[in-house]
Amino acid sequence: MDSTVATFSTRSGLRLTADVVGVGERGAIMLAHGGGQTRHSWASTANRLAERGWKTVSLDLRGHGDSGWDPHGDYDTERYAEDLIDVAATLPGRPSLIGASLGGVAGLVVEAALKPGTFATLTLVDIIPRSDPAGVEKIMGFMGAHLEHGFHSLEAAAESIAAYLPHRPKPKDLSGLRKNLRQGQDGRFRWHWDPKFVSGVRRERTPTHGGDLEARCRDIDLPVHLIRGRMSELVSLEAAQAFVATLRRGTFTDVADAGHMVAGERNDIFLEAVVAFLESPAARV
Repeated sequence: MDSTVATFSTRSGLRLTADVVGVGERGAIMLAHGGGQTRHSWASTANRLAERGWKTVSLDLRGHGDSGWDPHGDYDTERYAEDLIDVAATLPGRPSLIGASLGGVAGLVVEAALKPGTFATLTLVDIIPRSDPAGVEKIMGFMGAHLEHGFHSLEAAAESIAAYLPHRPKPKDLSGLRKNLRQGQDGRFRWHWDPKFVSGVRRERTPTHGGDLEARCRDIDLPVHLIRGRMSELVSLEAAQAFVATLRRGTFTDVADAGHMVAGERNDIFLEAVVAFLESPAARV
């Protein structure tokens, strides 16, 4: 389906870019990507959901893609949560949120701490309040490895991803990867996000994280669907099941042959799980 590019203003003055697809006779769905990704990671998911009657709004989060970079390097999770609240306020009704990793945690902070009732449902993609620290450090290490010098070609970037995700088939067409990189005046390709994001994530220690956020999530009174990649380096099966068990209205899906990047690695199964949840009685508010 055809998409339009929209911009949203946040309370902090940043402009967020989004792709909007569909007319939304069934309501709106916001899609918030993970750290280091862009809105383009949702292209297939957004189109399929729009075909089923939803209006989809795929955001570039602050400091990512075509959205604004915070002049002070403020990439605290609460800022991302506030941004989601600001965008949701411009949409008719209560949108559902599908959030991967960073986008999912921001959604939890919205519903558990900042403004409960902003969303109709939450779909969390391979993220829970208390993720494995070793897995987080592995991801941040990958993101920080080429911050300064970038890559001399798209092929070099693809090789780096293949080394990090050996179970994932290397794409023959690199046009999708091109959307996650920007080419500088020196001709080199760098990831399409603010380098300050990495240092911001590593120094963040806010009260909405870890045990405090986990405890607050028990009071979330809306349908929550956790979709985990079975090979996830961030979320163990035991931790996922324990978290869902604490929720008032929790649903859990475990996707085989996928790691942290569930939507990109097994989009067919991921989308089936998303639709099954959104169209189920469990997702009715």
